[in-house]
Amino acid sequence: MKILVLNCGSSSLKYMIYDWDSRRSLASGVVERVGFSGSFIKHKVPNRETYTLEQECPSHKEAIGLLVQTLTDDDTGVISSLSEIGACGHRVVHGGEKFARSVKITPDVVATFRELADLAPLHNPPNILGIEAAMDYLPEIPHVAVMDTSFHQTMPPASYIYATPYKWYEDYKVRRYGFHGTSHLYVSKRAAVMLGKKPQEVNLVTCHIGNGVSFTAIKNGESYDHSMGLTPLEGLVMGTRSGDIDPAIVGYIADKEGLTAQQVVNMLNKKSGVLGISGKYVDRRDIHKAMDEGDERAWLAFNIECHRAKKYLGAYTAVLGHTDAVVFTAGVGERGWEMREEMCKDMEELGITIDVKLNRKAVSRNHEFTISASDSPVKVFVIPTDEELVFVEDVVGILEGTYGTADFRYSFENPDYVNELREEAYKRELGEQG
Repeated sequence: MKILVLNCGSSSLKYMIYDWDSRRSLASGVVERVGFSGSFIKHKVPNRETYTLEQECPSHKEAIGLLVQTLTDDDTGVISSLSEIGACGHRVVHGGEKFARSVKITPDVVATFRELADLAPLHNPPNILGIEAAMDYLPEIPHVAVMDTSFHQTMPPASYIYATPYKWYEDYKVRRYGFHGTSHLYVSKRAAVMLGKKPQEVNLVTCHIGNGVSFTAIKNGESYDHSMGLTPLEGLVMGTRSGDIDPAIVGYIADKEGLTAQQVVNMLNKKSGVLGISGKYVDRRDIHKAMDEGDERAWLAFNIECHRAKKYLGAYTAVLGHTDAVVFTAGVGERGWEMREEMCKDMEELGITIDVKLNRKAVSRNHEFTISASDSPVKVFVIPTDEELVFVEDVVGILEGTYGTADFRYSFENPDYVNELREEAYKRELGEQG
């Protein structure tokens, strides 16, 4: 069976088509600038040159049309027709309390996602547009929604209830939901493999560090606490998001600047974080380049981000009581040795010691690394995330009726399976680097 996986952002469409029988990705890529001029697709097939084509995509429907055209084309395609696709999995950012697990999509499910749009206004609407467009092209196959929030539904009330009037939770479901769930789930399962333990036996702090940043305290294999909240704005310093601030700042700045509360929140989402501090940069590579050139604001942005991250790492080791490993993942987590080194510095009292040389070598998104010192009681791993594989497995689990059973999560039945794929990609990467 071939499975199509779609991740629709506000102006992008990421995709993968996966052959379940051979356990291989056939193609992956992205359509960029959806809804803007200059739309294009970047299409990657193993052992082929990357294919790029510019074509206007005013909406996600045209973007999926371009994807279908590319997948079935004689020169660029990997399937002869859409009839080869047996199912489609969709990323949905916010499932609220309604969905504690992935679900087959029905009209009622889509209606619920619409009701939750206020909680994820930047994410749920394009997710819905992608679902509807894909169902127009592929009406006869099952479609499955995989929610970022569902992994965190195991958090206890002490973790997810805010110290606000309880009526806000009762009437409006104001609570911590958590995000990046598929990423935290994936790396936690891989960490268990690397530790030689069952997933339900491990306590971890998983650190997803990209443009968005979130940490999860995982206790006995389940999400126990998480840094993001009602929305993805709470928590760590991020590319453009402020993370934790004094809530009174919103009213204070609104009064001083003559803004509405929502306008201030928009600035906290889009004009703050690393960008707000540095005044110029979101990409951490640009930050490090500016640091090398003596930019004091870039240094400040780096130090603030690391300081906040270290506080969360310490807090989560405290709430876990015992920590087996710290896991770094996502773009900065996988490649940013500088932030990993700064975060883990002087953490020996908490049992965390990294090997500096190993850490600085661990800069690939195609390999799993152990970067802790040999005598570190807490292991430190760098594990490339694979959210798409989680989408695929959830789709298969739901269709086969194994979802949530003991034999679910197929890729972890054979611990070497993922390692083999990583090793192949890592060798290709080293070869490309010469």
